[in-house]
Amino acid sequence: MIDNFDDQSNENPIRTPPVPFEKSGLRIDKWLAETTDLSRSRLTALIEEGRVFRNGSPLAGGDKKTAENDVFDIFVPPPEPAVPLPQDIPLSVVYEDDDLLVLNKAAGMVVHPAAGNHDGTLVNALLAHCKSGLSGIGGVARPGIVHRLDKDTSGLMVVAKNDFTHQGLSAQFEVHSLERCYLALVWGVPSPLSGVIETQIGRSAADRKKMAVLTGGGKRAETHYRVLKILAGGAFSLVECSLKTGRTHQVRVHMTHIGHPLIGDQLYGRPPRRTDETLAPARAFPRQALHSYKMSFTAPRSGKLLSFELPLPDDMADLIERFS
Repeated sequence: MIDNFDDQSNENPIRTPPVPFEKSGLRIDKWLAETTDLSRSRLTALIEEGRVFRNGSPLAGGDKKTAENDVFDIFVPPPEPAVPLPQDIPLSVVYEDDDLLVLNKAAGMVVHPAAGNHDGTLVNALLAHCKSGLSGIGGVARPGIVHRLDKDTSGLMVVAKNDFTHQGLSAQFEVHSLERCYLALVWGVPSPLSGVIETQIGRSAADRKKMAVLTGGGKRAETHYRVLKILAGGAFSLVECSLKTGRTHQVRVHMTHIGHPLIGDQLYGRPPRRTDETLAPARAFPRQALHSYKMSFTAPRSGKLLSFELPLPDDMADLIERFS
């Protein structure tokens, strides 16, 4: 189970003609199969991945039938990249046994090969480290990958070495029994200082590279947050975010939703309009200030509870120290 994915869809979607009156009420996947070269099974997968839009809006999960004059856009991802090759890239291994690894992923490292990143990824490094002893459930491009972190997010990730472990960890992700906590530097100070953000998150209709809080459709997303430290007189703060679900870009979307985007997040947030030059280091922070710092789960084979915690990476720690 991949609880997040990078959207690498073709920016020029396949567009269907408007649905004529005599085809209204037809199953959507059947209409799409009639008007494109894609099979119904392929179309079903694309719908489930949020890659099909009706009249400019993401297709909601409950939408099954066409309506007259509907126009559908289908964003087909690029072809699966070639099988990745092992590359001798240093890894920061926190824990390893015969079934799994826990890693401290560096900011700037892409997790798996995709368009524009065919090598130099975490998967390439894992193949070299594990001598190809990784689970195959994620497919040829994503061996061992049970979940992922965004390229510029640092911190804890768990990787499966075999299918038994992959299935066991995926089941825990599915029922949200894993503990996953992040540390984020956000603009301003959330009020109240702790709370729960619960929304529906899905693909943005305005920009397919982004996720968004939706009023209809999408998937339930729940984040518990608490402010740990107020910095620079309230210009920004350190916040712990505990995930109860695992949606794409969940922390980034939720903190932006409540008006406190992450420092350095060029996709979802911008710095506040302040002329205070003392905030220049925060404004110039080169990535979203997000770190996966705590994780716990049950080892599928032994049943043992494994817990891990990391300190802040140097870049985030240095920024905090500068404004403390």
